[in-house]
Amino acid sequence: MIGSRLRAAIGFAIAQLTHDRTRTTLSILGVAIAVLAATLLTAVGGGVIQTGQEKFDSAGRDLWITGGPVEFAPTTVGGVETPIRDSHTLANEVENINDVKTAAPLLFQTVYISPNGSEYETVGALGVRGSAGVQVTSGRGFNRSRHFAGGEYNGPMTHEILLDQRTASLVNVSIGDTVYVGGTLALANANEFTIVGISPTGSQFLGTPTVSLPLSELQEVTGKTGSDPATLITATTTDDASVGTVERRLQQQYPTYDIRTNQEQLRATIERQAVFIAGGASLTLLAVVIGFALTLNALVSMFIQHIEAYAALKALGTSTTTLATAAITQTFFVGVLGGAVGLGAAMPIAIGLNEVITRIIGFENVIMLSPRILLLGGATALLVSLLSGVAASLYVLRIDPLTMLK
Repeated sequence: MIGSRLRAAIGFAIAQLTHDRTRTTLSILGVAIAVLAATLLTAVGGGVIQTGQEKFDSAGRDLWITGGPVEFAPTTVGGVETPIRDSHTLANEVENINDVKTAAPLLFQTVYISPNGSEYETVGALGVRGSAGVQVTSGRGFNRSRHFAGGEYNGPMTHEILLDQRTASLVNVSIGDTVYVGGTLALANANEFTIVGISPTGSQFLGTPTVSLPLSELQEVTGKTGSDPATLITATTTDDASVGTVERRLQQQYPTYDIRTNQEQLRATIERQAVFIAGGASLTLLAVVIGFALTLNALVSMFIQHIEAYAALKALGTSTTTLATAAITQTFFVGVLGGAVGLGAAMPIAIGLNEVITRIIGFENVIMLSPRILLLGGATALLVSLLSGVAASLYVLRIDPLTMLK
């Protein structure tokens, strides 16, 4: 008896779904879009943090020495504040401290670049003492510059430069070509560099099309040789050293600077972007809530559109248990199928969006679809399917066939 009623309820639910296939398809798509949106936005929230951690870990540095947060200074040449002074001297001092293996000053600036000295683009610039710590994917690194020697900028410049692929495409150049680079148009016209390689390192730091060149030469072409500035200094420790111990030692010796480990630097970066992260978290929560509501609305609306058929069966004496089972089956089927479609589309869409994001800002895998996030999306679809089925079955119990079929 129970088996026959269950088969009848399932058969009726399937008949309702196949009777109006367009409406059923739209309901499934509605659920799929809601689940997809909630899943992708949640993946963005987790991906940003994970990507940040991976970038710090892959940088190959243990400690970060800064003079405060990196700020833009649009009214100055170079466009970025440089809180560290006498960077070559400071880096040498840090390198001589026990358990410190290397110390390297980094300078971030914005520069003009042109392949012909007439049509200029604005890009980011990274200044480093040597190309040993820079990843080169094509060509070679620049030769060690002897431009800065004995505290003076009077040595010969290498006039060699590395571009990331986006910058090379932006100005339509390749390895072996020359470009004009400088913090002002006048300085750029006076400084021609030969492209010796392609490197993504600068854009990984700045997230924009970026060139990399010797530190002292970037200081020269941006008019910053007066104070030997740097944006920050990175340090690596010896293999057997405790990073925390070295950090405390450096902080005691240089109390005016902020000394941070990778984790602490990432945390400081996150705290400075607290408003945006809070907004992202709110957006993710809102996406889940809206996805939940839209899915519930789509399923209940689909059921309401079939309500006359349920009323007719109730008028003919069909038990409310059978009708409630049919309602739950109908909404559950659409919810689960829509959730499966949404989750199935999430991975290829995430891959496509990651490709676009990588091309635009240089960061890879910002949208990270972990099994936990996919499980969350599936659980959302399943839960909403059950809730909408319960809501539909309760509605069936309250149906007055005479009123409904007038």
